[in-house]
Amino acid sequence: MTLDHDAICALIPHAGSMCLLDGVESWDEETMLCYAVSHTSHANPLRTHDGLHGICGVEYAAQGMALHARLSGVSGPSGGGMLASVRNLRLYVDRLEDCGERIWIETRRLGGSAQGFVYDFEVRAATTVLLSGRAAVMVTEGDGP
Repeated sequence: MTLDHDAICALIPHAGSMCLLDGVESWDEETMLCYAVSHTSHANPLRTHDGLHGICGVEYAAQGMALHARLSGVSGPSGGGMLASVRNLRLYVDRLEDCGERIWIETRRLGGSAQGFVYDFEVRAATTVLLSGRAAVMVTEGDGP
């Protein structure tokens, strides 16, 4: 099953231009591969006068995690959550807007409970890794399984 931007917006708490993901290529119970082209937009809400800094890739990954949790049925109806920590973060680029037309966001759920989840993530352009890391996501009250 593939999803487009509008379908993604209906599943995660991010709306309008703050929903950074443009499509889902594939997903299963543990992993998701989605993509974005919003990093090239001058209207990107995370973009500053200096461009779209590489650290903003963490938000792309967090939205991928939120979407995966919703699709795999481990988050509640609103999909609400909070990024609690990011570890082992490796940034390989200063800015995202120069990384090609499409970036790929891959997430892998390592474990979780009603209180939250742990994911590994990688953001890349074609085969070039832009950033990677591990994140803990806490489910907001009332949104657990």
